[in-house]
Order: sequence, then structure tokens, then C-alpha cells
Amino acid sequence: MAGSMLRLTPALVAAGLMLAGCSGSMPSLSSFGGDAPPPQPAPPPGPPPRASIAPDDIVGRWGIASFHRPEDQARTEVAARNGCTQPYVINRGSAGVAMLGHDSPQVTDMIIKASADGRTYVGPGPEPGGADDREVVSFDGRVLILKWVDPEVAGRYGTMLLVRCSAPGTPHAKKKKKTT
Repeated sequence: MAGSMLRLTPALVAAGLMLAGCSGSMPSLSSFGGDAPPPQPAPPPGPPPRASIAPDDIVGRWGIASFHRPEDQARTEVAARNGCTQPYVINRGSAGVAMLGHDSPQVTDMIIKASADGRTYVGPGPEPGGADDREVVSFDGRVLILKWVDPEVAGRYGTMLLVRCSAPGTPHAKKKKKTT
């Protein structure tokens, strides 16, 4: 009987090890020599999102006005066009454009950036949609509409509407009358 117990002990140990293996993860087919497909690597990231405007698109002289209600947009465009007598100037900056932000008289470098959902923003810092950013609502080459991201700032300043001014000396630019 002692001899038969010795023979059963290795079998019991092997059965115990097999049962212990069942409590973990299941072995894959490849560990048994099967044809399991290898795990697929994550797809490479696509190209970074692209902004709908470039710095050179908005560098120049602009008439500027703002509105709070969409029904005031047409009237505001006329006011912005009349603002070309004292244009708002957007210059080329070191990383994008140089223009005024909110609540500061200092011209600041702003970056034109795109978010993953396809929106374009103008503002300081590399992340799109930051509190100091303006979202580009529309731009047709002549009229640029910018909306502040921060609701508190948007409540004070409204939606900015910029109209491109004619270059000085062109027929469309108003000339000052000389008084003698």
C-alpha cells in the first residue's frame, strides 16, 4: 500500500498544478502550437489637425467691432468697415501672429492652432481651446469672426468681427480732405 501511495502522489501533484493554472488566464492557442493571430499593434496616429487659417491669412489692417446677438452681425460688419479709419493691426509674430489679447494693452504672440474636432483657435500657448483663446467662427478672406472661449470674457467683449481694410492709397481707401 505504501508503494501505491508513492505512485499516486506525483499524479496528485500534477493534477493540482493543472487546476492552479485554471485560476489564472487561459493560455493562448499559440502556446499549444495553434495558429492564433498575433495581437495587432495600435494604428499609427494620423497627421496632426490642421488649422483652417494660416498666420499670413490674417496679418494686416482690420476694422473691428463686436456683437452679442446674431441678429446684430450685419450692422456690426458696417461698423467694423467704418473702423478702418483707425485700423486694428495684426502683425506676424514669432510663432504665429502678434495681436492684442483681452484685458491687456500689450500686443502678444498668438498661435493659430487646430483641435482634434476640426476647430481653429487663435491664442497664447500651444493647446487649442484654452481660456484665453478665440475660436475662428468663420473666415472668407475678407471678414473674420472670432468668438472668445471663456464665457466671462465673451460676455464682456462679445463676438469679434473684423473686416479687412483696403491698403492705404487704393481707390477703396477713404482719403482725408485737405483743408487750406
